[in-house]
Amino acid sequence: MNYAIVFRLLGYVLMIEGALLLLPAVTSWIYGEWFVLGVFLITAAVSAGIGWLLQRIRPRSKMFYMREGFAATSLCWILISIVGAVPFVATGCIPNPVDALFETVSGFTTTGASILPGVEDLPKGILFWRSFTHWIGGMGVLVFLLSLLPLTGGSHVNLMKAESPGPQVDKLVPKVQSTAKILYGIYFALTMLELVFLMLGGMPLFESLLTAFGTAGTGGFGFKNDSFTSFSPYIQWVVTIFMILFGVNFNAYFLLLMRKFSRVLSEEVRGYFAVIAVAIAIITANIYSLYNSFGEALRQAAFQVGSIITTTGFSSCDFDLWPTLSKEVLVMLMFIGACAGSTGGGIKVSRFLILGKTLGKELKLALHPQVVAPARMDGKLLNHETIRTTNVFLAAYIFIFAASFFLISLDGFDMVTNFTAIAATLNNIGPGLAQVGPMMNFGGFTNPAKLVMIFDMLAGRLEIFPMLVLFLPDTWRKF
Repeated sequence: MNYAIVFRLLGYVLMIEGALLLLPAVTSWIYGEWFVLGVFLITAAVSAGIGWLLQRIRPRSKMFYMREGFAATSLCWILISIVGAVPFVATGCIPNPVDALFETVSGFTTTGASILPGVEDLPKGILFWRSFTHWIGGMGVLVFLLSLLPLTGGSHVNLMKAESPGPQVDKLVPKVQSTAKILYGIYFALTMLELVFLMLGGMPLFESLLTAFGTAGTGGFGFKNDSFTSFSPYIQWVVTIFMILFGVNFNAYFLLLMRKFSRVLSEEVRGYFAVIAVAIAIITANIYSLYNSFGEALRQAAFQVGSIITTTGFSSCDFDLWPTLSKEVLVMLMFIGACAGSTGGGIKVSRFLILGKTLGKELKLALHPQVVAPARMDGKLLNHETIRTTNVFLAAYIFIFAASFFLISLDGFDMVTNFTAIAATLNNIGPGLAQVGPMMNFGGFTNPAKLVMIFDMLAGRLEIFPMLVLFLPDTWRKF
């Protein structure tokens, strides 16, 4: 392990977080929240100061391998979450440190699961920071760092591989820094576009910003206790459309900009939209009798399907009151998730396609052992490494899910609550069902159970492996 380069990277991240903390400080200044302003300024100064000291460390070797990539990624996310939790505790909004860490990790990992029973009385600066963590974590802290700093030495695509979602990560252009800039450029442009549409619908600037942050990062923190129930159909449709757009692989937008139209609708993107269409159709038919209006049923179904499959977690109604079939469809969508290379969570559509193609290949071989039946995706041969890592990911996912499900069951909640709580945190969804439904919260769990779900949120956002390698002794050995 090259400790010096990892510590230096942590320093850069803390300096960036210190700068980002100034935005909620400005919000507090605008609204005259002087105590909250002071808390943000002090936290920003301490974060930047510690970061400045760490980035002064000069490593003997600048080589950066996957071991350093995994360790640096996990430690960065843990560190920014700890620092990000300080304003919640210091302002008294969330006095319990574990609760504050849960809320902050939920924000940065774009989960949107909350321990707060109500949010409307929170200071504006805290509300801004709470939603802004979604936008920061959506594309990735280290991807942002790579877009700013021309880091030298080693293969820095290892940082992108450790932080970016999906079975494989491709550079859009030869340079990693240029790829990071393109990704953030698309991310920023889509965020601003949604902001404009929301404001055209009469939503105030502050609320439009928070909504855009949550939608872009596919997070889910709201600023109203009923999430989006009280907003107009226009606002709900705008949020629905942009939630779905942010769940698309960002490579598709790059190809669209490059006018490579034939490659935009990849198998994954087509599969993603197909799943959404089928789910909306099933739920619309199933809940029609509740609303007696096709338009209303379609809007509610589309909003919740878009929210759950993209792992955003906003809600336009209490879907826990829907028929069992509709709730089962939503639970299935929790596991499917969005596209690889998007800001969404879950297992990812691409992994299900790979597993399906691998299953088809094995069935053909079982019937015709002598037949060569290669698995292909978008016309390209799926190599053994991609199939292997997909299978290993699924095995690790099942192990973590089962272990977490068992551990939080010690709190005594019912099975539906426990199962959907783990599904909601490990897949970075936000709300579950029963006691963690869209109109409920996670505050009833004990601190140990919350720590388990904090780990799950981080593991889900970082695709499991970066968090697991922290427990391997070989990770920390100097070679």
